Amino acid sequence: MLDVKDIRKDFPMYSLHNNEYEAKPLHYLDNAATSFKPSVVINKINEYYNNYSANTKRSDYSLAYKIDQEFEEARKIVASFINANIDEVAFTSGATMSLNEIAYSLLYELKEGDEIILSYNEHASNVLPWYNIAKMKRCKIVFAPSDKKGVITPNNLSKVITKITKVVSLASVTNVLGVRQPIKELVKITHNNNALFVCDGAQEAPHHKIDVKDTNVDFLALSSHKMVGPTGVGLLYVKKEVQNKIWPFIYGGEMNSRFDSSLSVSLKEFPFSFEAGTQNIAGILGFAEACKYLNNIGLEEIEKHEKSLKTYAIKQLKEMKNIILYNDFNDSGIITFNVKDIHAQDVATYLSSNNVFIRSGNHCAKLLPEVLNVNSTCRASLYLYNDYSDIDALVSSLKKSGDFLDVYF
Repeated sequence: MLDVKDIRKDFPMYSLHNNEYEAKPLHYLDNAATSFKPSVVINKINEYYNNYSANTKRSDYSLAYKIDQEFEEARKIVASFINANIDEVAFTSGATMSLNEIAYSLLYELKEGDEIILSYNEHASNVLPWYNIAKMKRCKIVFAPSDKKGVITPNNLSKVITKITKVVSLASVTNVLGVRQPIKELVKITHNNNALFVCDGAQEAPHHKIDVKDTNVDFLALSSHKMVGPTGVGLLYVKKEVQNKIWPFIYGGEMNSRFDSSLSVSLKEFPFSFEAGTQNIAGILGFAEACKYLNNIGLEEIEKHEKSLKTYAIKQLKEMKNIILYNDFNDSGIITFNVKDIHAQDVATYLSSNNVFIRSGNHCAKLLPEVLNVNSTCRASLYLYNDYSDIDALVSSLKKSGDFLDVYF
């Protein structure tokens, strides 16, 4: 187990809130939505604004050279985090932007009648861009079936993939059930059918080592804010071998080499062609610092820690007759449940009164209710700074919630 007491010293949110609410310590269990930020990340952002707040890739003076070096060093760190080459990683505003960039960059590769495979488990960010592309190009959306645990098995993908499938786009870890998909095997099937594989890695990256060379995905999207980094910044990975298939859909400064009045435009090579305009420079430097922080802790240690907490939580929740568990079978830090006969939002509101913070609703996975046959669920999600006291607070509050809410409503 990680030394959570020591780790929490790195996160200002704990020192602030535990002093303010000494009688009710902070029990933050909404990490699948966003994570707290350690001081090293915050300090790096402030360092940029305080010490060398210049733009990148535009100027020749020494201050600009300094930030150019910092910016490309950040790219190197972030690329290394997923075992990618430095010329395969572009910065974006987050996984949502990355997935949109992928979808729209493939406009010229798709034609009427082509198929795009998704699943019912996907976040809105990995559904809606493809819906729009399908409408624009008159493509067909196909849903890969999952097993009872929410896994897209290689056999199930093989059942729906065809010669006219052009794209398979799936999350490596789903954001409601927390299911880890067999991405490497799914990529092989996709490539055997001459299609491209897009991976939404937003829920996997904070907890489990991603290796794009091993999985051989063509595209990967992830967000910094779920992995102790700042909001408003993310990563777009494009494998070198498929970069000739994509075109940027955001145009502006510094992504082109030249253009003239005859409408001739020359673009820079990837990743620069996908980084139009001034980037979130401070956020990118903070993103790299977050990668370094997680590497120092160790993703394997984080994963072990979360599994231990999850096991502890599931054991207690299973003993409660009024709790419906939807994903006690997986090994991620996501716990999805409901309290019988009580709406998920009411449960979350009551837990909040005890300083236990979870998420309720459909969690942006609006297709999943078609599989789970329930419109709303509660989701508690764990991370490296959570401990057994957070689980105890969740369980003890849930034990009281039924009686309290019966009286209240």
